[in-house]
Amino acid sequence: MPLEFIRSLVREDLEFTDRFIVSQLQSNIPMIKEVIEYVLTCGGKRTRPMVLLLSARALNHRNQKHIDLAAVIELIHTATLLHDDVVDSSTLRRGHKTANIIWGNDTSVLVGDFLYSRAFQIVVDLKQSTVLDIFAKATPYIAEGEILQLVNCNNPDTTEQFYFDIIERKTAKLFEIAAQLGATLSTESQQEIESMRQYGLHLGLAYQLIDDALDYSQSADQTGKNVGQDIAEGKPTLPLIHAMQKSKGAELDLLRQAIQTGSSKNLANILEIIESTNAIKYTAATAKHHAMRAKQALSQIARSPYRQAMEMLSDFVVERTY
Repeated sequence: MPLEFIRSLVREDLEFTDRFIVSQLQSNIPMIKEVIEYVLTCGGKRTRPMVLLLSARALNHRNQKHIDLAAVIELIHTATLLHDDVVDSSTLRRGHKTANIIWGNDTSVLVGDFLYSRAFQIVVDLKQSTVLDIFAKATPYIAEGEILQLVNCNNPDTTEQFYFDIIERKTAKLFEIAAQLGATLSTESQQEIESMRQYGLHLGLAYQLIDDALDYSQSADQTGKNVGQDIAEGKPTLPLIHAMQKSKGAELDLLRQAIQTGSSKNLANILEIIESTNAIKYTAATAKHHAMRAKQALSQIARSPYRQAMEMLSDFVVERTY
């Protein structure tokens, strides 16, 4: 399995990263410990830290700073998940109940804040101004993506361009800085750093596009999330945007109304319209385009098993079913 091969190359690094995360999240407050342990043991592919570790290894990184930064990337990702689930009133993630369902919204938001704060503490402790600068610019950008998505909820007139503006911020940016930081730690070549940054950006776009396609094409057992969750939250993602562009009359009215009301009561009909307009195929093809661009960006990087694994990760991202 491709993911197993990719993971095997950085297995030791990933184990160090997990151990480092645990060591950095000590708290005298039992609830913080309880929530964090639950969230961190609920699975997750560790794709974002893996991108950073592979990026560093592909450019012959020699010390342990990539472990610290891989941990930071995972902490920021986990914090955003805690916050997202509150905003979206989600009940299921990775096949488990969300933290907000178990402990309530207040606890989820505050523990997310704790993770963010801890992540920045680790970055500051590294005492590398370039790294700090990348994080300082990226985190508000990511937050803007979440806010843009919130503002855009229940808006059936969303354009593809606006959708891409949202996902570039809320998802692709973290992939982008993961790859960029791995390179920044390992080389002074601006060309190599920029190549890795481009790789991360396009990988992240592909990842989110497939996520949005899976929302309408896979069962909760496969994805670990409720089917049609995006429509229930009034989120006009690319499958819906494309379906609306290709629909008219009663079908278009049904899609628009579903987005405006945030209702999945006509989910069976909506899924039929999405199927008949080839919206999933269109979204998957768009994802493949960005995965190809991610691989092309690696052409500036010397061949190695790590570069090969990054290319394979681009394929995995678009072929996954979960």
